[in-house]
Formats: sequence, structure tokens, C-alpha cells
Amino acid sequence: MKKMSLVALLTLSTLAWAQKISKSIDAKNSSDKALLVKSDAAELEAKKKAVAEEKAKMPKPYDAKADAQADINKLIAQAKKEGKNIIIQAGGNWCIWCLRFNQYVQTTPELKKIVDENYLYYHLNYSPDNKNEKVFAKYININEQQFYPFFIILDKNGNKIHVQQSDVLEQDKGYSLEKTKAFFNQWAPKS
Repeated sequence: MKKMSLVALLTLSTLAWAQKISKSIDAKNSSDKALLVKSDAAELEAKKKAVAEEKAKMPKPYDAKADAQADINKLIAQAKKEGKNIIIQAGGNWCIWCLRFNQYVQTTPELKKIVDENYLYYHLNYSPDNKNEKVFAKYININEQQFYPFFIILDKNGNKIHVQQSDVLEQDKGYSLEKTKAFFNQWAPKS
């Protein structure tokens, strides 16, 4: 009987100890998960803040109040006179990649020269304030998912000759010089 009592006591003690360890491990894991979630949230907030600061420093080329169709009509008339194509950059001031592309082209002399010699450039706004659905519908299927920015290339007569997504031009947190140059050169007017 003493042996059975001793075995029972040891069994109960072992179970109690195991339960205590299990609760301790669960509490530690729970704490670790909470720290991971807090760390991920803090990292996400830091990234959002960095993007907001970057956006604040960049020019805002999109005008939600513009009459986009009237602007494009004027560009077509000008393109006919100058023998240039028109590049429409679709996006909005809310889009960091749109602002980055604009900044990149404007501050990279090699790209700016290609654009200035071959294109009239227009920033077609897409935002909750003005989706420009009628204008977009002339050039793309507005029911398909679009990723911003994207580019619509028109010839000097206003005919669409190409639509290009920008992701193929991206590199790291910006754009590839070689890919962007190739894109602009490919759709420049042919002499």
C-alpha cells in the first residue's frame, strides 16, 4: 500500500510539474507572439511614415480637377504640329510609385532628354475625387484590374499605340535606367 501511495504521489507530482511547465511555455509563446505582432505593427508604421515623408517631398503632377479630355485634345493638336507622340502616365498623387516615376524622369537628364525630344507628357488622374472613367474607357478596358502607374502611348493623331504597366521597369525602390530608356525609345515617333 505504501508503494502504491508513493507511486500515486510521484505520478501526481509529475503531472502537476508538467502542467506548470506547459503553462509557463504557453505564456512565453503567447508573449513572444504578442511581441512579434507589436514588432510587425511597429515596422509597418515605420514604413508608412517613411513613404509619407517621401511623398511629401515630391512634386504632385496629377490634377483631380483637370478636364483630362480637353487637355489630351490640346496635346493631340500640339503633337500633330511637333511630330511627337503623347505619353499618358495614369495614376494619382496618392501613388508612391507614380510620384517616384515622375521624379525619376524629371531628375534624370538622359531620360528627360528622350522624353522632351519625342513626347508630350500628361499625368491622367485616377483618384476617388476623379476617376476619369470616360477618358480611361477610350484607351483601356476599365473593368480590368489596373496597377499604377501605367502608361498609354498615343501617336501624334491621338491613336493608342501601346499600353505599358510600370512594374517591368521597376528596380528595387525605383526604376531601371536601361529598361526605362528602352521603353521610351521603343515608342518614340519613327522618323
